[in-house]
Amino acid sequence: MLIAALILVAALPLLYLAARRFERMVVFRPLAYYEGPEWSLPERGEDVWFETSDGVRLHGWFVSAYAREPAEATVVYFHGNGGNLSYLGWLASHLSRRGFDVLLFDYRGYGRSSGAVTDEAALYADADAAYDFVTRSRGARPETVVLYGQSLGTAAATDVASRRTCGALVLESGLSSASDMAARILPFAPRWTHRLGRNRLDSARKLATVNCPVLIAHGERDETIPVEQGRALYAAAREPKRLRIVAGAGHNDLVATAGGEYLDELASFIRESIAAHATRR
Repeated sequence: MLIAALILVAALPLLYLAARRFERMVVFRPLAYYEGPEWSLPERGEDVWFETSDGVRLHGWFVSAYAREPAEATVVYFHGNGGNLSYLGWLASHLSRRGFDVLLFDYRGYGRSSGAVTDEAALYADADAAYDFVTRSRGARPETVVLYGQSLGTAAATDVASRRTCGALVLESGLSSASDMAARILPFAPRWTHRLGRNRLDSARKLATVNCPVLIAHGERDETIPVEQGRALYAAAREPKRLRIVAGAGHNDLVATAGGEYLDELASFIRESIAAHATRR
């Protein structure tokens, strides 16, 4: 019994380091810049740069709204854990054609942004810098800023919305918490082992302090983050809130599956949210 206890104690540091390494590989999968046609600016787009509170330089694309002066709202888009903004110009174009300014940006270590993402604190610092850029450098009023997160980006968007003023929050294919994801990926691991992780990504808990309208969208057949986590986010959010389950959609194909109808619904939600805020003033 004593020998077994000693072996366990000796193994704990290795278990801790292995858990941290595995966590980082799963949570953050940055793709750095490489030259290619994907990096062509969207129409009405421009390269922008801004700095985080800890001195990291981030890169983004700011796409101006079509035929709107000023834009109806400014959408800050927080992408998922893989790839970079070069995959998302099409989305910015769709949103700008619906009357919105759009900021796409890369977290540290992704695309052309400097630094390396290490944990959720760094992710949230980058998210804050994006919010500050549109409100301070581009003059967007906080109540017209829409935070739109996809997958891992939902954690960043929720964190900002829980602390700062915004007009609406859109969470697409989002996770309810890192612990819930760990239970999904490692169902055999005891729940206490989740505390070995560095990241909590506890969006469900933070939603209780979000004061703007919330739209939760999730694919019915999402095999990466199950739809139950989207429903958990919806249950945790305060009114006014809306749930959109896209039949037949997986994790990354909500727009491809539901098409323009989905984007039109998203645009309507944004307009209604901004108008409701203006009415309350």
